[in-house]
Amino acid sequence: MALVLPRRLRSLLFAPAVRPDLLRKMPASGADAIVIDLEDATPPDAKAVGRDEMRAAVAELEAQVPIFVRINDDSTPWHEDDLESLPAEGLAGIVVPKIETTAGLDALADRLAGRALQLPVIGGVETALGVADARQLLAHPVVQAGYFGAEDFIADMGGLRTSSNDEVAYARAHVALAGRLADKPVIDQIVADFTDDQRCRQECLDARAMGYRGKLCIHPAQVAISNEAFLPSAEEIDRARRLLAAYEHGKAEGVASIAFEGQMVDEPVAVQARRILAQADT
Repeated sequence: MALVLPRRLRSLLFAPAVRPDLLRKMPASGADAIVIDLEDATPPDAKAVGRDEMRAAVAELEAQVPIFVRINDDSTPWHEDDLESLPAEGLAGIVVPKIETTAGLDALADRLAGRALQLPVIGGVETALGVADARQLLAHPVVQAGYFGAEDFIADMGGLRTSSNDEVAYARAHVALAGRLADKPVIDQIVADFTDDQRCRQECLDARAMGYRGKLCIHPAQVAISNEAFLPSAEEIDRARRLLAAYEHGKAEGVASIAFEGQMVDEPVAVQARRILAQADT
């Protein structure tokens, strides 16, 4: 059976599994999907409580919004218990952080099959090894989408995180490329300063230009910004339609390259315009 992701992944809003008050507010955010976090946002001594709260929230909220659960990675002592705690119904999928080896993904596939869980997996590419091997990891059949985790990547590298994103430019682009080659959608890094709307908006626009499909959000205020940024604007849609009309007219006249509003337009530019219109219709 084919595993189907939500139609859009412009915004994935995270909240700690141990904060039921926040979990129950998440559907009102307008996020394309929510992620109940059993990993970083749930302290080690609260993992069991987090699993209980996660199951209760899924049962209560599943009809309102697509729900993912981020489990702990397979190097931790909580991984197996997280997998065992996943409800058999009500989930849109799971988020698996710090994917690094195909052997680890093979084992994940076996564990999910052992519980007869048919769940899409979003894999986190957020370590040096994960980034280096991103193409084969995202191409693994158990993975339906990926995300780039800048904070964990820089922590693993021993570097320093800056607002310029210069230090993650290669890794961020590499993950976008790996997603394209694997034909899997990829989701962009968080903006840790959730009060900085300008940075969030610019990162979303930069990520969309690179081929990312959405943004990891850690605060409801980031959701509307992400939802808007990852859809074509009215101006983009209008220009794409006019450009394609002019290009098709040129092709009908036997011309494969035309001038349109001061721009040279050939098939690669037309492909981009068609993609804008396709994004507008999804």
